[in-house]
Amino acid sequence: MQKKITGFLREIEKRNSHEPEFMQAVKEVAEDLIPYIIKQDIYHGKNILMRMCEPERVLMFRVNWVDDKGEIRVNRGYRIEMNSAIGPYKGGLRFHPSVNLSILKFLAFEQVFKNSLTTLPMGGGKGGSDFDPKNKSDSEVMRFCQSFMTELFRHIGPNTDIPAGDIGVGGREIGYMFGQYKRLKNEFTGVLTGKGVSWGGSLIRPEATGYGTVYFAEDMLNYEGNSLKGKTVTISGSGNVAQYAAEKCLHLGSKVLTMSDSNGFIFDNDGINEDKLKHIMFLKNVKRSRISEYLKKYPNATYVKDKKPWAIKCDVALPCATQNELDHIDAKNLISNGCYCIAEGANMPCTIEAISEFKLNKILYAPGKASNAGGVAVSGLEMAQNSLRYSWSREEVDEKLKQIMINIHRSCLEHGKEKDYINYGKGANISSFIKVADAMLAQGVV
Repeated sequence: MQKKITGFLREIEKRNSHEPEFMQAVKEVAEDLIPYIIKQDIYHGKNILMRMCEPERVLMFRVNWVDDKGEIRVNRGYRIEMNSAIGPYKGGLRFHPSVNLSILKFLAFEQVFKNSLTTLPMGGGKGGSDFDPKNKSDSEVMRFCQSFMTELFRHIGPNTDIPAGDIGVGGREIGYMFGQYKRLKNEFTGVLTGKGVSWGGSLIRPEATGYGTVYFAEDMLNYEGNSLKGKTVTISGSGNVAQYAAEKCLHLGSKVLTMSDSNGFIFDNDGINEDKLKHIMFLKNVKRSRISEYLKKYPNATYVKDKKPWAIKCDVALPCATQNELDHIDAKNLISNGCYCIAEGANMPCTIEAISEFKLNKILYAPGKASNAGGVAVSGLEMAQNSLRYSWSREEVDEKLKQIMINIHRSCLEHGKEKDYINYGKGANISSFIKVADAMLAQGVV
């Protein structure tokens, strides 16, 4: 079996050897799927996984824009249209200096599986630019977004490809891009999700990924006869996902100890309560400042520079920052400190070695394609509302989100049960693969 897995990965690597993040995502999936595929006559010999690893379309384009000093700046824009077997391409746009083809291909590949798990009719895609919105004026961000959309609009549409937000792309950026799309196409359609509520957005959309991550963690614990009530939780990140994961943890009676950004993390032993969380939201969403400023108002907390919060003792860990932020040493620290539940709020925040540690020690571990699917699920609900020209209440959307996460957990259980352990990673990979693979078989060699 290992020979077959190694042979497959070698074949993929011939084309993608310069893309480590993408290869990591493929390896993680292949180790679970190839043994399953070989046992299923319907899939065996059809090269379905090979086809899923190759994007249907890769777009790369130049983005020229003018800064506030009148200087012409040049960035690179991308859109990876990975798989449309079960629906139009759906996935976020990321604006960050780290953006490259490898990162976007891994995100798009993951998105295919994640979208399949939601049970909504959405294919997988991802895009973005190496543009950094940090320390840019609103006017600069607007000019960049307008230039970016002037090329992207040719390739997207409400029934073709529906981008959303991701790191560096919040309500401000979505607004500027949607405005330019509307001007260029002369139509008001639900082509972007993450819009403002007054112009086609969905309630619960900013909260969805964070809420969904916590709902999934709660589902895992409930299945074991446990809950989040009274548990200590460490969270990384301080963007939308981390903020609303913290909020939902508080709603469910947990004590949140940490949050972080790219410069370091804060540790508040008294717990980050609702007032403290509101202050973090003000610092990050309004002031756009660093998490270290938290200590100016709450001096009893500790700030640890250039570190991640995984050495802090906790019951539950929610990595909500970025890819590969939690390695095998962090995993060992978490386990030795008594952590027994990890749910990924970010995309692939745990390295393959860290995941191996969790599985070896029978720790409850939820991969991002399952636990952070809440964001794209509510994006799908926003698409539905745009098509209906109708909006649902906050309670209705939250209930639909909760039910989707319960269904994802149920799907993971179906294919992830082992003798004395529930392998949620394996369950998520197989469940999501079946839906996409069946659609690809039905549609022929296209």
